[in-house]
Amino acid sequence: MEIKKLQGAIEAILFSSGDAVPLDRIAEALELDKPTTARLMKSVMDSFHQSVKGIRIVQLENQYQMCTLDEYGEIIRRTLDLRRNAPLSQAAMEVLAVVAYHQPVTKAFVEQVRGVDSSGVIGNLCEKGLLQEQGRLDLPGRPLLYGTTENLLRCLQISSLKELPPLPQSKQEDLDETTEEAGFAIEAAENK
Repeated sequence: MEIKKLQGAIEAILFSSGDAVPLDRIAEALELDKPTTARLMKSVMDSFHQSVKGIRIVQLENQYQMCTLDEYGEIIRRTLDLRRNAPLSQAAMEVLAVVAYHQPVTKAFVEQVRGVDSSGVIGNLCEKGLLQEQGRLDLPGRPLLYGTTENLLRCLQISSLKELPPLPQSKQEDLDETTEEAGFAIEAAENK
């Protein structure tokens, strides 16, 4: 298949999926190796970014998705009669930061870091699709583990959590101390 057709096939796959599609699935569908598919993907992304279009292709870890440009958000909301989501509260931002930097984490860990009950905030963030359950910890009571979602990456306009800025040294030391305390609590619970 010629390059233009392969690029068109990538666009068609991303458009028809609606969700993020892993690079290996695209490579498999096109019957190409991953490095070749990655180069084709980059050329398709570049063509979307260089021209004046209302759509762009974003990379989310090792997956790709078509998204509209932010500048057209209000027009899309009016056209589709969508309500604008309220901005996140300070508490929600704190919970997202704790989870993003230390995932997967339990609700108890988040509460220990923040010093307040976080049940409602975690529930709201799960409803908004910014956090998700990622299994259970193998301890008595089997507490849920939470992690961030691809939707959070889209909202932050980053392709990976590795792009988050490093924590300031004093905050990192505080979190390391809290993590160590949580580890002792987990060990104590396991030894009971």
